[in-house]
Amino acid sequence: MNQTLVALALIFAQLSVVAFGGGNTTLPEMHRQVVDVHHWMTGADFAALYALAQAAPGPNMMVAPLIGWQVAGLAGMLVTTFAIFGPSSVLTVVALRLWRRFRDKPWRAAVQAGLVPISVGLVAASATVIARTVDHDWIFVAITAASTLVLLRFRVHPLWMLAMGAAVGWTGFGQ
Repeated sequence: MNQTLVALALIFAQLSVVAFGGGNTTLPEMHRQVVDVHHWMTGADFAALYALAQAAPGPNMMVAPLIGWQVAGLAGMLVTTFAIFGPSSVLTVVALRLWRRFRDKPWRAAVQAGLVPISVGLVAASATVIARTVDHDWIFVAITAASTLVLLRFRVHPLWMLAMGAAVGWTGFGQ
């Protein structure tokens, strides 16, 4: 079996089971593995695939199949898809059954309360990794800051923000 496919399977299966708070919480480690450890792509390529995945309908972890496709074609896409969605799906079924079984236990609320801030921290770390990857010029820092402020202040669909960023990029401004 191809070593790259095995590496993709191991990386994404591990990420699958630690994706507390959603798949985006694994982005820092995903970025580290794909860009820094294995050098399968550049940080800019990673950020572009992430943006494309966020614009596509479906789960927010569609970046995994895109990375698999970029690294190893169709086989890579299939491996990363099953690796990122399979283990976490099985774990979720088991956890939900246990969660329901112990619904009246006092420790359950404590566990849930402890997981929430960890999940928020993981999401914030993910945003920081992506921002550091793409914000290499003042215009990109400004776009990141402006989109963050708009999304925090107004109820704007994220696709509008992606369209605005694409429009700015299309003009060539900041290149």
